[in-house]
Formats: sequence, C-alpha cells, structure tokens
Amino acid sequence: MKRVLVIGGTGNIGSKVIAQLTTAGTHVRAMVRNPDTAAMPPQVEVFGGDLTLPNTLHTCLQDTDAVFLVWTAPAEAAASALNLITSQVKRIVYLSAPIHTPHPFFQASLPNPMSVLHEEIEGLIRNSGIEYTFLRPGMLASNAIHWWAPQIRKSDLVRWPYLDAFTAPIDEADIASVAVCTLLQNGHAGSDYILTGPQSLSQFEQISIIGHTIGRKLKIEEILPEEAQRNWNTSWPAFIRNMLLKSWAAAVGKPAYVSNAVAEVTGTPARSYFVWASGHAQLF
Repeated sequence: MKRVLVIGGTGNIGSKVIAQLTTAGTHVRAMVRNPDTAAMPPQVEVFGGDLTLPNTLHTCLQDTDAVFLVWTAPAEAAASALNLITSQVKRIVYLSAPIHTPHPFFQASLPNPMSVLHEEIEGLIRNSGIEYTFLRPGMLASNAIHWWAPQIRKSDLVRWPYLDAFTAPIDEADIASVAVCTLLQNGHAGSDYILTGPQSLSQFEQISIIGHTIGRKLKIEEILPEEAQRNWNTSWPAFIRNMLLKSWAAAVGKPAYVSNAVAEVTGTPARSYFVWASGHAQLF
C-alpha cells in the first residue's frame, strides 16, 4: 500500500485530497506547521514540518512513496525544499496554475509573481528526474464564497465588474479526485492536466445560478473596474486586484476554455456549477 504525504492538507483542496485518499484506504500522512491545531481524520498521520525549514521535512518524508504538494511558502524556500522532497520520494503531484492555458483570461495577466513562482517550482520538479504530474485548475467555484456571498447574505443586490467575462469554474472536489488518481495510479508521469468545470459561464450567469439555488431573485449590477479597485483596496493585494481585472477584461464575450481532463483521468465528468452551488447554498 502506498503512503502518501500531503503538504498543504489544511487548505481547501488539500483537505479534500486527504479525505478522498482516506476513503480509498490509502495510508495518508499530513505535514502541517502546527500539529496541535490541525483537524485531521483520526487515521491520518500528522507531522510537524515547514517548507522554509528543510530539516523539518526529513521525518515527514521517511517511507513515503508519493507527495501531493500545495506550495505555501516564499519563493526563496523552493530550491532547498524541492531538492529534499524529490530526493526522497518516487512521485510528486504538484498543484500548479493555469499558466499555459490557451485562453485570453489566463494569458492577459502574465507574467505575475505567482506565475513566476509556479514556473520555478515546476522547473525544479521536472529537472529532478522523479515521476511528476502537474495539475492546472482554472477558476475555482469556491471563489464565489469570497466574492459574492458577503453581498448576497446582506441583500438581493450583487455589484460586480465585467459581468460578461466567461470562465469555467471547477469544483475543488473534482481537483482532489484527479489528484488522488494521479497519486495512486500509474500512467500519469509527465502529464500536465488543465482542469476546468464542464461549462463556460459568464459571471452574470454564475451569480444567477447561485440565486436560483437559494431561491432568490438577485439584482445584478455591473460596476466599473475603478470602483472595484476602490472596493477591494483593503481586501486584496494590488497585484491580485490587477491580475483579476486584467483577466476578466480579456475574457469579456469570449467563451471559456473547457477541458475534459477530469472525466479522462477519473472516469467521471466534472460537476456542474449548479451542482456545486446547490451543495454550498447554505453559505449564501
């Protein structure tokens, strides 16, 4: 039986990877900064470790066959940490970014600090010589919880820029399903999977679907990007604000790139946005 180490297991995607691995009967180990506060299933081995402190990784990696990696550390820690990880395991599945996705939404804001970091980490993994798979999820369906849920909980009015910008939001559970397949199955070495939901939807359509699932008729108003910048000034770093606004501007009126990779890897089609929204209706 494989032993899989999950680095980044307390996050939104990593926690779902752990849950699905344990359901599959896999021996799962989670590396966290603070084991005392990590809420993990009882069958998961929890080890303290920090990507910025390579010496803390040795025990976590001992007798580990594969690693699922969500990078959560500064860029300067990458070389030392990746050198140690790739020297001790046979396989790594890295949660990367859609930096090579052939659509204006993803290309408009390149390069940016995150894309540069992902490229560096991919290069370190690729040059190590071990088996690797890169996962490239596009827009996450759960972004709606941070973007629109606060407005919807207050009233029926949602104000947002670039309502005609199209994306194909993906359920994080589908990303986790692909991760589990690539961690446990052979045949994915060197693969580079672009992961999206099954539908191209405008932001207006996504908000409308949420309204339908919670049984409310939402009033949706478009705002100028300048107003969005002011509204988000204290919430998000400037490079995140600029990256999103550039990407949405480039995607207005252009159908989103839709990949079939979830179905190809897992044998099950990706969940629709309606299914995702219905399952998270209580958050709105």
